[in-house]
Amino acid sequence: MTRTVVRGGLVVTAAEEVHADVLVENGRVEALATPDSQQWTADRVIDATGKYVVPGGVDAHTHMEFPFGGTASSDTFETGTKAAAWGGTTTIIDFAVQSKGAALREGLDAWHAKADGRCAIDYAFHMIVSDVNESTLKEMDGLVGEGVSSFKLFMAYPGVFYSDDGQILRAMQRAGDNGGLIMMHAENGIAIDVLVQQALERGQADPRYHGEVRKALLEAEATHRAIKLAQVAGAPLYVVHVSAREAVAELTRARNEGLPVFGETCPQYLFLSTDNLAEPGFEGAKYVCSTPLRPKEHQAALWHGLRANDLQVVSTDHCPFCFSGQKELGRGDFSKIPNGMPGVENRMDLLHQAVVDGHLTRRRWIEIACATPARMFGLYPKKGTIAPGSDADLVVYDPHAEQTVSAATHHMNVDYSAYEGRRLTGRVETVLSRGEPVIIAREFTGRDGHGAYTPRGTCQYLN
Repeated sequence: MTRTVVRGGLVVTAAEEVHADVLVENGRVEALATPDSQQWTADRVIDATGKYVVPGGVDAHTHMEFPFGGTASSDTFETGTKAAAWGGTTTIIDFAVQSKGAALREGLDAWHAKADGRCAIDYAFHMIVSDVNESTLKEMDGLVGEGVSSFKLFMAYPGVFYSDDGQILRAMQRAGDNGGLIMMHAENGIAIDVLVQQALERGQADPRYHGEVRKALLEAEATHRAIKLAQVAGAPLYVVHVSAREAVAELTRARNEGLPVFGETCPQYLFLSTDNLAEPGFEGAKYVCSTPLRPKEHQAALWHGLRANDLQVVSTDHCPFCFSGQKELGRGDFSKIPNGMPGVENRMDLLHQAVVDGHLTRRRWIEIACATPARMFGLYPKKGTIAPGSDADLVVYDPHAEQTVSAATHHMNVDYSAYEGRRLTGRVETVLSRGEPVIIAREFTGRDGHGAYTPRGTCQYLN
C-alpha cells in the first residue's frame, strides 16, 4: 500500500474544523497534524489548499437493482457505487429483500451475489422483512450477529411488503431483545389504497394524484402508530424518508419523552415539492416516490427538524427508474408508476448548498451525511469521521466550484435528473476509499470490486 498525505485543507468532521494535513497508510488514517508541524514523506501528495477535507459520505438508504412494480431500479451495484463516489459518498447501505414465503438468508444471499466484486466503494446491507413468522424472527438473531443489524418493515404496499400491526410488534420485540434496529416505512397503506381506487374511479390518473392520495396525515398516523408499537415492544425505532411536518411533530414529541426514536429525511423532500409532481404532461412521473413529495410549506419543518436533531440523518432512498420505458408504465394510471427517484450522486452537494444557503452549519452537514448514519448503523468510527485508525475514506471538496446539475453530466444510470438545471456551489474534487484513489482531480480512477462488504455493529445510540 502507498503512503498518502492530503495537505493544506480544512478538515471538517462532525466534531471540529481544523487546518490539518492527513497522513494515510495501509488504508487507514494514520495521523493528523497542523501544517508544517510534520514533514511527512509520502508516495502520493494531494494538495487540498483552499478546499475542505471531509469524511466520505455514508448513504444509509439505497436501492440498487431493486425489483418494484414489474421492473427493477436502473442502477446496478457497479453503476450506482461509481455515481455515489462521484458525489462524495464512500459507503452505501443497500436493502436486501426477503420474498414472501422465503427465508431472510435467501434474500441476503441474492443481494450478496448482485454486489460481490462489482462495487467501487464499500457497502453493507439492511434486511427488508416482508414475511414475519417464527422462522423469520429466529433468523433475525443470527443476522444481527453477523453484521446485518437493521430490519425494514412496511406499513405501506399491501400485498407486496406490508406487515400488519401484530407482525410489526413481534419483529420489534425481537429487535428489542437482539439489539437490532427496526426501520419503518410509515404510511397507512390500507387507507391509501382506498384513496387510490377512489381517485382512479374519478378519472384522476395523472402523476400529481400520487401525492394527493398519500396524505400527510396518513404518514403522521403511521408514524405515531409505529412509535407506540415500539414503545410497547421496548424497542428502538428509525423512521425512514420522513416527508411531512406532521410526521416530524410525532418524532419530536416522542424524542421529547426520551424515547429511542430516530428520523431520516431525504434531499428530495428538502429541495423539491408537489410543484414538481404537477409538472405538465407526464413530467411529474419523474418525481413519484413514496413517501411522496409534499407542498413547499413542509420544507421549513424538515430543515428545523435537522437543526434541532429531531431528524438525525439525510439519506437518498436512491431508487432510480428511467423516464423512458419505466416511469412510462404508469401513463394513464399513476398507481402503476414505479416509486423511486435518483439521488445518490447529488446528496453531498445539495447538503453543501444548504450550508451556503444558511440552513445548516458545515459540521452539521458532515454530521447528518457521514457521522450520524455511521453511528446509527454500527459503522463508526471506521466510517463517518477522519481520525487515527479510521478508514481513509476522504473527500477533497471544493466549496467554491460552481456546477449545474444535469442528466447530461451525471453518472447515475438513469435518463433524467430530479435536479435538472439547478445551480450549486461546491463540488467533489478527489475521493479516496480506504486510501485508494477512486476519483483524482475529477478523473475516475476506481475499479469494480475495490468496494468491500462491511459487516456492521448495532446502533451506537443505544449503548
